[in-house]
Amino acid sequence: MITAENSRVFPVPPSGGGGGNIAIVKYNAGNIQSVLFALERLGVDAKVTDDKDELFAADKVIFPGVGAARSAMDSLKEKGLDEVIKQLKQPVLGICVGMQLLFEYSEESDTECLGIIPAKVKLFAPTPPDSRAGLKGVIKVPQVGWNDIYNLKTDLFKDVPEHSYIYYVHSYYAEMNPYCIATSNYGLEYTGAVQKDNFYGVQFHTEKSAKVGDLILKNFLTMPQP
Repeated sequence: MITAENSRVFPVPPSGGGGGNIAIVKYNAGNIQSVLFALERLGVDAKVTDDKDELFAADKVIFPGVGAARSAMDSLKEKGLDEVIKQLKQPVLGICVGMQLLFEYSEESDTECLGIIPAKVKLFAPTPPDSRAGLKGVIKVPQVGWNDIYNLKTDLFKDVPEHSYIYYVHSYYAEMNPYCIATSNYGLEYTGAVQKDNFYGVQFHTEKSAKVGDLILKNFLTMPQP
């Protein structure tokens, strides 16, 4: 397993597809600062903004999120960012709740999301405590900790080995769908990462996933414009 102790940073080259103008969507999200720290490790500066012109002008947009889907969507709507995000044409990366909000609907507080990915986000079904004795793969909600990803697709996972370990903290999961580009299993298979057109999403925390997380972020920052 890759942990923070044996992580190494993959610096983003300063030219030749080195990220360019990076914007982080500013709204009611809980992991913006940790995403900034991860970008600093890669030698990348980013602007945290809720200004629509700055978001449209960015070369890449990161859409983070920790917390509840309903309050996150309410914050986006209050700022008018729900419509802005749907109109973005450059590469966009949703992280954790930021990925879930790309979907049509979340069971969390019965929330209508952005509708970019035509699929749903559902609640993990826990293993009842009185049924856990002797069982392997016991499901506790939320899932907290390291899990692997496999069936990796697209250049977001360039040079990332199959069954690499990444770090999850979530109670809700995106169902399997045609846009899945990485799969995880926690009692059932679910979408660990997704891509539709210029929109990418990862359920796991790249900023807490050590070497693998740094590499995935670098791959996003260096991918060509569509």
